Amino acid sequence: MLPDERAFRADVSSGAFLLGECQHRWKLGPVDWPSALIAVTAAARPGAPDEWWFRFDCSGYPQQAPTARPWDPEPNQPLPFTRWPAGRSRVPAVFRPDWKGGSCLYLPCDRISAAGHPNWRVDHPALAWSPARGITLYLEELHALLNSSDYTGVRNG
Repeated sequence: MLPDERAFRADVSSGAFLLGECQHRWKLGPVDWPSALIAVTAAARPGAPDEWWFRFDCSGYPQQAPTARPWDPEPNQPLPFTRWPAGRSRVPAVFRPDWKGGSCLYLPCDRISAAGHPNWRVDHPALAWSPARGITLYLEELHALLNSSDYTGVRNG
């Protein structure tokens, strides 16, 4: 097992990650290193799923932040943009199909997005990637978004 995979597996076996699972905030799906599927529970909205799946690329973990995108686990492919989470302001600002072709989420803790925004480490320090906080940092933010009053359900649902 490579060091980055070993570190990831240690994090998903840690108390913080397991607590989130026990609280039904998220759950670990299949891991095919360096990819991991993780479902994040969402607030009930008409026509929307109870959970959203994300495919994380965890190459270089935890020194490098992961990057994630909405995922459809059944055909094991990216979720079509028309089925992405929707909202009023913050949710659509994060779930942007126009950003990097929909290959990542527009968050300070996302490796691809953060690379283009060096100011985010200062402007959003609580959301900047931290190897010490690990994958739960990213999951906590997704859970907060998908359970906020801003979240409205499915983009074209």
